[in-house]
Amino acid sequence: MKKHAYALGMVETIGFPAMVAAADAAAKAADVNVTTFQKADSGIVTIYIIGDVASVKSAVDVGTETAKRVGQHRHSHVIPRPDDHVIQMLFPVLVAEKQKTVKQESQDFTATNDTNYRDLNKKNLQELREIANSFEGFLLSPDEIAKSRKEELLQLILKFQAGKGGDK
Repeated sequence: MKKHAYALGMVETIGFPAMVAAADAAAKAADVNVTTFQKADSGIVTIYIIGDVASVKSAVDVGTETAKRVGQHRHSHVIPRPDDHVIQMLFPVLVAEKQKTVKQESQDFTATNDTNYRDLNKKNLQELREIANSFEGFLLSPDEIAKSRKEELLQLILKFQAGKGGDK
């Protein structure tokens, strides 16, 4: 399962004013994005915060304290490096947009680098992983490379080579 380098924070309140105050305070406290909110029964509202782990933790702490001052705070939680399935469950529209963007970028990139793409596309997944591991400063860690799909790895190798001026 793929994990992300960011964290997901949640602050749950009772009442809309406490939620808005918590979201505002969290967004101002650290470099995070307050992505959305969800309403449940009995006035329970949850905000979702995304950013790097430390920023999300501090934003959730500030949002929690603000929610307690303004209204009723129910619960707060931070998930460092959430799994793809969690993100897909919470933000299906964002995941679909990201997949569409990645696919479009891949098609655009393939069209401009067709020869190199064809050469690399002939290689099997293990060969692509060896190539990716041979690059110093590659975009993925060795663990992430080992878990990557062929098309994703192929696209990242092509982008890396384009940014570095070609082969190693």
